[in-house]
Amino acid sequence: MSTVDPEVGVVVPCHHDRQWPLLRRSIESVLAQRPAPARLIVAVDHNEPLRARLEDAYPHVTVIANRYPRRGVSGNRNSGARLLDTPLIALLDGDAAAEPGWLAALTAPFADPSVCGVGGAITPVWAGPRPRWVPDEFLWAWGGAYAGLPTTAGPVRNVWSASMAVRTEAFRAVGGFRVDFGKVGNLSRPEDTDLCLRLSRATGGIWWYAPDARVRHPVDADKTLLRYFLGRCYQEGRGKIALARLNRGPASLSSERGYLLGTVPRAILRGATAPLRGNAAALLPAAAMLAGVGAAGCGALVELTGGRRASAARGGRR
Repeated sequence: MSTVDPEVGVVVPCHHDRQWPLLRRSIESVLAQRPAPARLIVAVDHNEPLRARLEDAYPHVTVIANRYPRRGVSGNRNSGARLLDTPLIALLDGDAAAEPGWLAALTAPFADPSVCGVGGAITPVWAGPRPRWVPDEFLWAWGGAYAGLPTTAGPVRNVWSASMAVRTEAFRAVGGFRVDFGKVGNLSRPEDTDLCLRLSRATGGIWWYAPDARVRHPVDADKTLLRYFLGRCYQEGRGKIALARLNRGPASLSSERGYLLGTVPRAILRGATAPLRGNAAALLPAAAMLAGVGAAGCGALVELTGGRRASAARGGRR
């Protein structure tokens, strides 16, 4: 029996030399999948020494450079995906490691023709002890599955490109990720949510969450600081307004409304009343959630006012 799955190719994007140990673990976790993917492509974002190093270390893996002049993970993923001729494309971040069975679990839902894409569960792996103030509901700030996501397999509005599979034909029909919208340096825009919204509209298909498709995503020590958390929330607020500007309609922020009006208030209330039940430590995550919502709100306000000024400036130049 063949141990190669001819249906799926995998793209692993990377950009910096400091990722090397994590990148090697990521690549090897893909090569260890059974069935193995038909092809593995490692896409390097404007770092020629890293590309050459990868070619030397992995002669049987296809290593390419981002073909877009603009840096960014969106164009880097697109560069790898365009080389695949498999019916399915799977994506895994270059600093994430897939667990055994990840690829099989990620592609199994495509047996249903209504499924256009699938996402898996992402577990943060902390460099040291997890800070006591970190709320489960905000684990998305560290690239992880958070409290409020479904706990069983089922349809969702969007998934995350750190662990994603998509039908190749549908991906190409919408042009892949927007190359001018995504993560570059400290700037964060939800390019994966944008892709999910556009692809669902174009195909009428559904996105599926497969929690059994698990990957581990490391959290560096400098990302356990409160200032990182607040900065990440601020960027998320800006990114969601930019997303809504690109994708008009109620679906663009539907999940965020449910999260902010349901999941977060319930969690804050539990934390605020926890001292009455003898658990004073639960106040810390509740306070962090309030601060995170405030930072996201500031980011949203900045993006809203900045967007209006930009629109006014464009109008004045006509």
